[in-house]
Amino acid sequence: MNILETMMLAVRSLLRSKMRSFLTALGIIIGVGAVIAMVAIGDGARASVQKVFDSMGTNLLIVMPGSNNSGGARGGFGSQPSITWDDLEAIRTQVSSVHAAAPEMRTNTQVFSEDQNWTTNVTGTTPDFFDVRGWTIARGRRFTEADVEAGAKVAVIGQTVVEKLYGAGFDPVGQVIRIKKTPFTIIGMTARKGQSPMGQDYDDSILVPATTFQRQVQSQSLGKFITGIIYVQADATAGTAKAQQDVTTLLRERHRLAEDATNDFDIRDLSELANSRQQSTETLSLLLASIAAVSLVVGGIGIMNIMLVSVTERTREIGVRVAVGARPQDILAQFLIEALTLSLLGGLIGAAAGIGVARFLASQFQWPLLIRPDVIVLALGFSALVGVGFGLYPARKASQLDPIDALRYE
Repeated sequence: MNILETMMLAVRSLLRSKMRSFLTALGIIIGVGAVIAMVAIGDGARASVQKVFDSMGTNLLIVMPGSNNSGGARGGFGSQPSITWDDLEAIRTQVSSVHAAAPEMRTNTQVFSEDQNWTTNVTGTTPDFFDVRGWTIARGRRFTEADVEAGAKVAVIGQTVVEKLYGAGFDPVGQVIRIKKTPFTIIGMTARKGQSPMGQDYDDSILVPATTFQRQVQSQSLGKFITGIIYVQADATAGTAKAQQDVTTLLRERHRLAEDATNDFDIRDLSELANSRQQSTETLSLLLASIAAVSLVVGGIGIMNIMLVSVTERTREIGVRVAVGARPQDILAQFLIEALTLSLLGGLIGAAAGIGVARFLASQFQWPLLIRPDVIVLALGFSALVGVGFGLYPARKASQLDPIDALRYE
């Protein structure tokens, strides 16, 4: 018999018991589907996490003021002003590993259009903030250094604020809003940015020049101190670790801290936080994929079990085939091909099911759908290997049957 005839005979044998063949392949279907779906979900989750952190800005450091420790009362970083405007200028101009730096002073207050009002975050900053945090302008323009120096009453607003004050799709450029009773002219609207890692809506915000914020929005002024934080964008070639070290050295020198004194500021590297989140997601994805791979082995055991039953049921058939000239290798090939066909068909069905499940879950969680062809090929190859590996013993048992005993079998 040639290989084509052997394959056709194996397929006919499987079709005689369709339900049993399907149930036999079910373990492979579940295993392959689970592996593909879990890897796709893991990749989608990683991409989603990366997208969230990218929205915060790339190569980003946060410089926070120091802690308060007086009268027995202790506060965390940010409770005691210690970063000055001169510190910001020094970071921008004297640290070669820093690409840009910008302050962020925030308050939550009510803003008014002609007939609507909304409570939102108002941020005072400089033009570098747009580059450091990756903010792009959808309409109009962003404010300039000239606007900051002049204390211009201009504002760039997010799309959530536009929707609440004017309605979706409205072009707000040129409109006037009031922030704490002070009129501001809208000169730009930011492109939609989404949420922060903590769930904050980036688009629910208004950006104004830092000087205007201090004079018109801020309830109290601290003079030379910045009432907020500084975002520092590290140079891409230097990296955040080098920038963090250089900024720390600069600030310690400027604040005249002794060698054994603790820092009166804190610098946080957001890339480290992003990497730790990514590693956690990768570990979880690997765990899920490993658990799913176990079901492939379970499916292989099911194939071996059913193939052994099939050999017992078809003992007389094997005896007849051997009696009319079939060689042991022909019997071996027939049963191996049956096992391989079961596993491959199960793998194909499982791949389709896995892609469907991944597509459904991606739409539910609003994650990007990332289907990796290499994972599909690997899962199908592993399912074929499982079929051959677990089908080998029943096939060898069938090929070694004595034809006389097989013909006498009832």
